[in-house]
Amino acid sequence: MFSKKFVQGTVIENKHWTKRLYSLKVDAKIKNFLPGQFGRLGLEIDGEEVARPYSFVNAPSEAHLEFYSIVVPDGLLSLRLYQMQPGDKVWVASSPAGFFTMDEVPAGRELWMLSTGTALGPFLSILKTDTPWQRYAKIVLVHAVRTEEELAYKETIELFKQRSPEQFTMVPFVSREQTQYALSGRIPAAIENGNLEMRANTALTAESSQVMICGNPDMVNDTTEVLKANGFKKNRRREPGNITTENYW
Repeated sequence: MFSKKFVQGTVIENKHWTKRLYSLKVDAKIKNFLPGQFGRLGLEIDGEEVARPYSFVNAPSEAHLEFYSIVVPDGLLSLRLYQMQPGDKVWVASSPAGFFTMDEVPAGRELWMLSTGTALGPFLSILKTDTPWQRYAKIVLVHAVRTEEELAYKETIELFKQRSPEQFTMVPFVSREQTQYALSGRIPAAIENGNLEMRANTALTAESSQVMICGNPDMVNDTTEVLKANGFKKNRRREPGNITTENYW
């Protein structure tokens, strides 16, 4: 029997974006969560309980939980989750966790959401609610991936554009292929040379911008340092700033 901190859920859908990327929809009764928080998924594997954290992609108001993930080489859990079918059972932590939420981000004029890979997920959860749209005049979502096919959730992002075309901007990055529309290279470099601001047609300034950064630790750390060099500072509860971060592994 799995830990009492988990409840059993049922897989509703498993969408494969690529041979490694997938989105799992699960029906499970858990405690209320805030957009940007994460849950935990688990399975019994070879007689052991194996669980890992996964951010919610869905808004709290949506019927099913949704998690966006990638198959980890030699990972015990991720390949099994990738292979799950509707009707399969999975354990879900009953209590959400994490502080990468709008409640922790101060006010500003622009909200920049910088992500790599599957760290797009928590930003989608946040953007499906009214809070960011009511608090910021301009929202820029940045998603950096290796190949074009990894730019997932295009239909969801298009709905954000249709909702608020003057308020919302999406900037994709593709690092290992040339495309007609995505920026190349890394997010920190695009901040340093001004290409990100130019593409978004939006100012990125310590005076008016809030920046949320979620993704691989190298991107998070390097981007944070570039922003600090431009007058930004880490956001802390006792000392509000304008950089809010979360490493995604």
